[in-house]
Amino acid sequence: MDAPLRPEHRGPVDGDGQGPSRRIPVDDRGLSTIEVVILAPVMILFILVLVAFGQLASGRGALDGAARDAARAGSIQKDHGRAMAEARQAAEANLADICSGPVSVVQTSQGFEPDTLFTVEVSCEVRGLATLGLNIPTTLSATFSSPLDPYRRTA
Repeated sequence: MDAPLRPEHRGPVDGDGQGPSRRIPVDDRGLSTIEVVILAPVMILFILVLVAFGQLASGRGALDGAARDAARAGSIQKDHGRAMAEARQAAEANLADICSGPVSVVQTSQGFEPDTLFTVEVSCEVRGLATLGLNIPTTLSATFSSPLDPYRRTA
């Protein structure tokens, strides 16, 4: 059996007499409003989660690049103190708009002798889930090695 029709749509023509009437069942009134009220927040939350995980993926790539640049900047220096200063400066320059806290640069290789590797680990807290209002610290780190350049800077 058909659902009862709205009284204003019972006749064969619309109220202006121009064409056939639209038959809308009474039971479907307000259904699209309920769908929007339920689905809109879910869709907005889904988009925010995608943005947060996108920032995490972008942060991972930026951290890998910063570790590479820091290792290379340190490997071309003449002395160990200058190498660590240049590595830190390179990492901080790459991660200025990615990290929400300080950038940590630690040498993980032994010594600073010719024909060895200069390895650094770069880490920081990446903005990610904080954009959703979740205060979950997300600390990422990356390690990279670069051979000490035999033609290192002399000045």
